[in-house]
Amino acid sequence: MKISGFSFVRNGQKLYYPVVESIKSILPIVDEFVVAVGQGDPDDHTREAIEAIGDPKIKIIDTVWEEKYFNRGVINAIQTDIAKNACSGDWLFYLQADEVVHEKYLPVIQKRCEQLLDDLRVEGLLFRYKHFWGDYDHYHISHGWYPYEIRIIRNDPHIHSWQSAQSFRYFEYYDNPRQEKGHRKLRVAKVDAEIYHYGWVRPPHLMQNKSRALNSVHWGKKRAEAYYASAPREFDYGPLKLLGVFKESHPAVMKERIAQMDWKHKLQYSGKPNKHRAPHKHESLKYRIITFLERKIFKRPIGGFRNYVLLKDV
Repeated sequence: MKISGFSFVRNGQKLYYPVVESIKSILPIVDEFVVAVGQGDPDDHTREAIEAIGDPKIKIIDTVWEEKYFNRGVINAIQTDIAKNACSGDWLFYLQADEVVHEKYLPVIQKRCEQLLDDLRVEGLLFRYKHFWGDYDHYHISHGWYPYEIRIIRNDPHIHSWQSAQSFRYFEYYDNPRQEKGHRKLRVAKVDAEIYHYGWVRPPHLMQNKSRALNSVHWGKKRAEAYYASAPREFDYGPLKLLGVFKESHPAVMKERIAQMDWKHKLQYSGKPNKHRAPHKHESLKYRIITFLERKIFKRPIGGFRNYVLLKDV
């Protein structure tokens, strides 16, 4: 059995993505790691940082992001597929540049891949998610954040990155990541492992820069630049008391990055959200009520979109 890791990134170092930690977190169980590195700004050194890992398993594909695909996140799916198509494993382990796996899960993941290798019903593996917010001690418990996502897929040319690259689908024919027809949800099995998502843990000014970059590939550069021209310089995370408190250990590869955190004095740990900005989804009354019902009454998620078909007998 062979497992390939794959990812994509652009301006990762400049925007405070833990891409090096992400790659290193699964290197012990993959036979190769393919990463599509988009040509970044002159002051970004992401490619050099990935090269400096110094592991022969890592294969870099240099790409150029075409602005015509800066629409609803399509460029992200295109870049994901570039890396995916260069993989040679039986299973393909996808991590976005802000996602990290704790070392305690590696044997579990590897064993699950071995167990399901010959069960061709299974097209992917479904992971739990922990979405950190503001710092490394708080994570989302809100209904507004996806609790599961597909992160390992079978190496099948019919499987492509879907929409803005959050997930995957099986395509009968492929034209683009957002085509309306000709695709279906993947059949997946659960794996008893979790993805740690650090995409919303950055110094407030870099979080705002990341938001601008993210919205650029969804709205287009012109609209995003116009919007952020009058936006605050720093991102407002809001009161962290509305989130869950993380009391476990982080992945070992994150130790140095966590030790370098120097923006706690800029965070709000209590009080009410700033009424002069639009509320974050988890701050709204609607989502707070749904979250209360999920956690205290029903003890399970209520509704929500699922981009997969869960096989319950595997």
